[in-house]
Amino acid sequence: MKQIKGTLTALVTPFKQNGEIDVYALKNLVSWQIKSGIHGLVPCGSTGEAATLSHTDYKLVIETVVKETAGRVPVIAGATHNNTKVAVELSFIAKKAGADGLLHATPYYNKPTLAGLVAHFKEIRNAVDLPIVLYNVPGRTALNQTAEMTLEIVKKVENIVGIKEASGNLMQIMEIIKKAPKDFSVLSGDDAIAYTVMTLGGQGVICTTSNEIPKEMSQISEYCLSGDFEKAKRLHFEWLDLMHANFIESNPIPVKTALSLMGKTQEFFRLPLVPMDRENKKTLTKILKEHNLI
Repeated sequence: MKQIKGTLTALVTPFKQNGEIDVYALKNLVSWQIKSGIHGLVPCGSTGEAATLSHTDYKLVIETVVKETAGRVPVIAGATHNNTKVAVELSFIAKKAGADGLLHATPYYNKPTLAGLVAHFKEIRNAVDLPIVLYNVPGRTALNQTAEMTLEIVKKVENIVGIKEASGNLMQIMEIIKKAPKDFSVLSGDDAIAYTVMTLGGQGVICTTSNEIPKEMSQISEYCLSGDFEKAKRLHFEWLDLMHANFIESNPIPVKTALSLMGKTQEFFRLPLVPMDRENKKTLTKILKEHNLI
């Protein structure tokens, strides 16, 4: 797989009212993303409500995305679990389904040491021969994988090709960019600072907001990667209000609500996620209307 660059959408998982996967909506969403110029797709991450998916659900989502994508863009399958054995099982399912790579967050709740992280990722790498993108999201895992830890993991575990960095700590992100191997991809995990990360040398973003505006978020990355930071900055600030609105409640509640208002999916979640607060929904709806998205 070539170096991962640009905007990759952290895909939502559409559900039907009965809680089943809405395969039809998922196919249409993937098709629209690719036609809009997205650079890659990341199903079954936090935005995809992966924590509520059974192995059967997981297999269906990855297979559907891979089939609909048909090799046009890379598919990096989220396969995070805090039980290493289950993380390996999910990774194997993703590989068998045809995914191009894996996204693995630091194991949540367990809070392993650096030695434990190295052992965890080695176990996955030894079992499943796919490129791995690390995912540091301390707000969800209760463990911040520092720059030093990331660089040590990359040094000791083969085939780790990048990191989705969602710590929000620019000093930490800059340290990784400065010291990482040449072809290592540092991808923002926070939409609102993706522009900044790319101006500092990052390669792109794994993005929630591109569920709603894949064309525009892809353009921001393209402008940055070509060195046209002024055009990227204008687009960044044009859509910054939507980036913020997507996180006024726990992700993916706002973005999935927005997609429902846009006619792309239905507004169904799996517990413990519930529909958006009425006042927050009014705020989100106002922003969508101002941008002519609905």
